[in-house]
Amino acid sequence: MHKKIGIIGGLSPESTASYYLHITRSFVEKFGNYSYPEIIIYSVNLENYHLWRAANRWDLITNDLIRVAKNLKTAGADFGLIATNTMHKVFDDVQRSIDLPLIHLIDATVDTIRTKNISTVGLLGTKYTMTDGFYTDRLNRNNLSTVVPSIDDQEIIHRIIVEELVRGKLSESSKQHYLSIIEKMKRNGAEGIILGCTEIPLLINQEDCDIPVFDTAVIHAEAALKAVLSDEA
Repeated sequence: MHKKIGIIGGLSPESTASYYLHITRSFVEKFGNYSYPEIIIYSVNLENYHLWRAANRWDLITNDLIRVAKNLKTAGADFGLIATNTMHKVFDDVQRSIDLPLIHLIDATVDTIRTKNISTVGLLGTKYTMTDGFYTDRLNRNNLSTVVPSIDDQEIIHRIIVEELVRGKLSESSKQHYLSIIEKMKRNGAEGIILGCTEIPLLINQEDCDIPVFDTAVIHAEAALKAVLSDEA
């Protein structure tokens, strides 16, 4: 019997759907049948998270993630994912407060980066992901140097995420903004680019770049599937 995967989703719905589709489609591609693991998705109120984040009330975010994770455990999940980069700022606090094992998105991304034999990566994401230190510090502890965009470019990246991508709005002009910022990061030493917001891959993919691009939504979803399969091997 497959272990059941619990996903804390809705942060945003667009990327949550990509997690579900990747896990199920990847399983079918690997095994040719539809006996993929059961997936329990708890979609949170995104507006609350935006308000709490803007007010710097990460304690409220932490408490809600704990509540949701416990509900996933009660519903039968064997392990879980917080299906967003930014909320990994409070990952450790959440994990300490629950008995549902969670797969850390940044750690899974580090494992993938190591397969490319590079030491410096550019980081795109919300302004919190790019500047609050929780992401870059974890990369640094794994011997990865980080290039982040300028303050002005961070504002552009963040605005496009919250005003467009979380709503499923894809704009060619926004894509060109991102590609221009990626070029600047390359000139500053980035050997690869972390798409450190699970909505960014809706706009940018490997075909758009001539250096490795790390799709954190796919990496995280694939880590969940691998956890199920390795447990049953």
